[in-house]
Amino acid sequence: MASRSLNRVILIGNLTRDPELKYTPSGTAICNFGIATNRNWITADGQTKDEVQYHRIVAWQKLAELCAKLLTKGRKVYLEGRLTYRTFTGKDGQQRSITEIVLDDFIVFNDGKKPITDENKTQNNHQNLKKDVSQEEPSDEEIPPPINEKLATSKEEVSQENNQSENINPEDIPF
Repeated sequence: MASRSLNRVILIGNLTRDPELKYTPSGTAICNFGIATNRNWITADGQTKDEVQYHRIVAWQKLAELCAKLLTKGRKVYLEGRLTYRTFTGKDGQQRSITEIVLDDFIVFNDGKKPITDENKTQNNHQNLKKDVSQEEPSDEEIPPPINEKLATSKEEVSQENNQSENINPEDIPF
């Protein structure tokens, strides 16, 4: 009998910062961003307590490019992914560990804010560039490669595949 296991994360929360899109040296897109989830409850003596959890999200390839294009700080989003744990050596020489959620799918909620446009996105990016963010993140060399290298295609390979699929001769179709 085969052993079954499941590593699944489902979250609904708000983005804590704009997504940061980078490319690995091989051309694979990677996008990092954070979301916050809130929980509140009433204690036995009637006080309302609030708790916030922060989550680090990582998206790869086409999904990474979509995240960078569609998501902005403050937007409410539904996420599905899997938990990963990794360690790296920081700039100060200390061993650090990170818990991340590798994104599989997402849905952006329409929360009554302005619709997402390139103009709004550009304006938000300019505002965020002015802010000083001192959060240490691993460099591109420290980011692990995708598990399935077949999925990690460069932008040039994807472009070549798209061009090949557009040059189909109707006479070559067997039916």
